[in-house]
Amino acid sequence: MTQIRSPRGRGPRALLREARSLPTVLLLAFCLFAGIPAAIGLTPAQDLTIAGQDLSVGARVPSLSVSGPARLVQIGNTRLDIAPLEVYGPLRPQVTLGPIQRNEAAAAAVDPASASHTRGTAVSALGTGFLRWYGWATLGLLAITLGATAVAAYIRILAVLRRQSRAVHRQVTVAEVWQRGAGQFRRMAFLAVAVTMLGWAGAGTLAYAGTVQGLQGVRSLSDLVGADRLPPLAVGPKVTGYTGAVIGDSRAARLGGAPPSGATEDDTACGRSADSLATELGNLRGQRVLNLACSGASIPRGLLGPQVQGGRTLPAQVGVLQQVQGLKYVAVVIGPNDLYWSDFLRYCYAVSDCQDKFTQGEFDYRLADFDRDYGDLLHSLNDLPGRPQVIVVTSYDVFNPDAACADARGPAGVAGLNPDNITLLASRNKGLNEVLSSGARKYGFSVATPRLAPLCTDGGDRLGADLQGLQGTDPFHPTGIGSIRMASAVAQVIRPDAHA
Repeated sequence: MTQIRSPRGRGPRALLREARSLPTVLLLAFCLFAGIPAAIGLTPAQDLTIAGQDLSVGARVPSLSVSGPARLVQIGNTRLDIAPLEVYGPLRPQVTLGPIQRNEAAAAAVDPASASHTRGTAVSALGTGFLRWYGWATLGLLAITLGATAVAAYIRILAVLRRQSRAVHRQVTVAEVWQRGAGQFRRMAFLAVAVTMLGWAGAGTLAYAGTVQGLQGVRSLSDLVGADRLPPLAVGPKVTGYTGAVIGDSRAARLGGAPPSGATEDDTACGRSADSLATELGNLRGQRVLNLACSGASIPRGLLGPQVQGGRTLPAQVGVLQQVQGLKYVAVVIGPNDLYWSDFLRYCYAVSDCQDKFTQGEFDYRLADFDRDYGDLLHSLNDLPGRPQVIVVTSYDVFNPDAACADARGPAGVAGLNPDNITLLASRNKGLNEVLSSGARKYGFSVATPRLAPLCTDGGDRLGADLQGLQGTDPFHPTGIGSIRMASAVAQVIRPDAHA
């Protein structure tokens, strides 16, 4: 009769022998290198309220690097690596904060009389929150380890039964296999739990040590997350008589149209038209709307900082907004200039296939840079006096994928835009719009999505494309009808109480 021999011994030697077996080695590798990252990724962040601010504490998704910084995530899609807090191992803390709330608790946090107590309370609350997260992650990791061990034991049983099925003697049952191998399975489970928990404890110790050591040299918030530009200061005299305002780039200025009556030097330098978004929005609502949009504007150079355009130095648009009294709403049109969108458009016209990794990497880099600047803009708009409604306007597509007219073919000597290239440009525009929309909604701002008829189409109302073609003075910018459609999209999301 076939015998199933039980592993000899029950002491340390048996454990050592089990630790060298291939199934146990594979189980330990899985628990350490897959189980720990899975527990980190699956454990939800713990929500806290500190100094009147909502935040959550947890850990960032592990990477393959030996060490990495902790991270601060600021709502508005801004992710800041906290360089001083360099942590070895897979467990790297992450704190998510924002939007910043104005309340009594926040005021107390910056009051010299109570700030010291608030800081101590905040540090204690953060520590408690992370320990709570660590406890839940430990339970999750334990469950993953036990589950993996059960699967490993099941596979070992199947392997033994398969070997026995080939024997010519009496076949054994699963119960017999389990009874005779129970000690082996217990030792495998003990090793898996012990080694995994030791590894997890080591990761926690390294995270604590890296955080404490990094904080020793931190004396200010700038030391912690790095310095950044100051928000724009209020610029110019007080402005009254406007219900709404428009800030942004040449699409809002409506580059290529007739100049407005009584155009100022700033209007001329910025290419503002008589049928700009601000003008058409004012016509639709019967209100005065201030036009601050300027051709060539980006977030750093135009909205949050001064802009040199047409031989003039124009103040930051947000700085001027701070001086507007009684403002009810602000429309924001921004993005392509920050991404230098014309670079990608020209490249896709020039080559038959612009879907290469180099330009995709460049686009991803620029979009991430815009993401950070956009977070600064949202924060500044959230602090405007009177808290007007903020409406972020998304970007439009220039072509449908099947476009084949002269505007898609481009000038002589270039490859022109084929369906694949147009689809790629549309996907990148979608990526920009996702950043615009998600950041706006996290701050409670509104989003307007204009539906403009792209080039190479007659449009459903037979009015033709809503964009200027290559033969126009300013290709790819809205026509007069396109400007009306943009204004209509904005008007539809303005709150009913935004009256003069």
